[in-house]
Amino acid sequence: MPVPLMDSFLSTVQSYVSGQTLLWLAFSSVVLFVGTLIAIPLILVRLPSNYFDSDYPHSWMRNHHPVLRMLGHLIKNILGAIFLLAGFAMLFLPGQGLLTMLIGISLMDFPGKRELERKLIGQPTVLSTINKMREKFGTPPLVIKPR
Repeated sequence: MPVPLMDSFLSTVQSYVSGQTLLWLAFSSVVLFVGTLIAIPLILVRLPSNYFDSDYPHSWMRNHHPVLRMLGHLIKNILGAIFLLAGFAMLFLPGQGLLTMLIGISLMDFPGKRELERKLIGQPTVLSTINKMREKFGTPPLVIKPR
């Protein structure tokens, strides 16, 4: 038995967005959800346990040609922005929104990034979730030293 309120809502949404677009959005949401279920553990498990320590050196592509290094940084920042936007969308759609946003932020380069990462990772629920995931894969827990 159809629910009149749901039918009304669906017809209102379809008056603004085509059915094909809604199907594409639903498919994209499922793909992003499954993709993050695979990518997030792989990324978080590969991080060194002291990655978020302020003393940890972060030199990426240092020994490469300057053009390759610039191209690599551009691609890394674009991927970070995609992860950040996907994570934001996952706050409202199925998926691991906060962890995806954290990975996006860690890929991007901007002033104050390290402090923001430490603040996000330092949240007890986020840190315990990440460390439980790392424990399942036999990696040491992330360590956040107090400042």
